[in-house]
Amino acid sequence: MEFKELISSSETVDVYKCGDMAVKLFKVNRPKTNALYEALTHARVEDTGLNVPIIHEVSVIDGRWAITMDLIEGKTLEEVMKEDPANLEKYINDMVDLQLTIHSKVTPKLSKLKDKLARQINSLDTISDAVKYELLTRLEGMPKHTKLCHGNFTPANIILNEKGTYIVDWVAARQGNASADVARTYLLLSLDNPQAAEMYMNAFCKKTNTSKKYVQEWLPIVAAAQLTEGKPEQADFLMKWIDVVAYE
Repeated sequence: MEFKELISSSETVDVYKCGDMAVKLFKVNRPKTNALYEALTHARVEDTGLNVPIIHEVSVIDGRWAITMDLIEGKTLEEVMKEDPANLEKYINDMVDLQLTIHSKVTPKLSKLKDKLARQINSLDTISDAVKYELLTRLEGMPKHTKLCHGNFTPANIILNEKGTYIVDWVAARQGNASADVARTYLLLSLDNPQAAEMYMNAFCKKTNTSKKYVQEWLPIVAAAQLTEGKPEQADFLMKWIDVVAYE
């Protein structure tokens, strides 16, 4: 099978447009567990009734594992925010409302976010054992919740079209504490748009009557987890948040 229209590409997958479908092709060296786990996670999210692409097939194409799902066309919220900066606050509020809808769902068969964070922190060799211990101790002491968390909730993963608003990229979805999910979104927004990040944090805390300090307690934890992504351009920024633990 030949694919000509590349939508996006990363270290692990290439995504192609194929008619009214999107085909996510995993790189040749990626194990089949990656494709199968992602498909299972996504399928469990589908059961919540959220507006997400529907998976139609998991297969092997030219020796590469593939997931075929609905193609969701439209503009990302990221694009809309850049085109209309005067209404940034409105878009941030819409984004928070959408995330609260996600957090209202329960998916008991999903893996736990806290377990994933612990594995990521344990895998780090760029922080001292003392800091690692402090992070894991803090993580263990955080309240245990079972809300659906997207895991990579950014404006780039929200698509708007004439049919509605869709949320894509569910590979990192887990069940856990909503404030951990919010902390990660805050960090990711802060990398590119600190103003939007602060608006976002304030909107979430106001809408949910959550203490900002409580969300901030998650920041060193999720910053350490984000370090495992291995993105050099983020390292200094993330280490500043991780260092907060050492000085508290």
